[in-house]
Amino acid sequence: MADRLGDIRVADQVIAVIAGVAVEEVLDVSVRSGGLYQDLAKKINGGAKGITVFVTDDRVTIDMRVSVRYGAPIHQVCHTLQEKVKEAVEALTGLFVEAVNVRVETIEIKNP
Repeated sequence: MADRLGDIRVADQVIAVIAGVAVEEVLDVSVRSGGLYQDLAKKINGGAKGITVFVTDDRVTIDMRVSVRYGAPIHQVCHTLQEKVKEAVEALTGLFVEAVNVRVETIEIKNP
């Protein structure tokens, strides 16, 4: 039986950064930066653009705005993204990730 020494709290912006790093491990997807209002809010509060974190009672919900490469199967890419983000946040913070909501806002078309 372990004794509790006190509370451990992980800031929302730390969770957002962990999620942002996890995105880099997934092919064909990137996080979208926010609009003017969201960019300003992120500068004030810290964190990663395009990622919003809500923590309630050791449960985390993450909202992500992403861009997917043209030709990639969107549903597969987003499912992989959800799994990677959930695994990374839970492993590094010990918090339970209740949901990773992904909103695909753009398709990236790259000319060769």
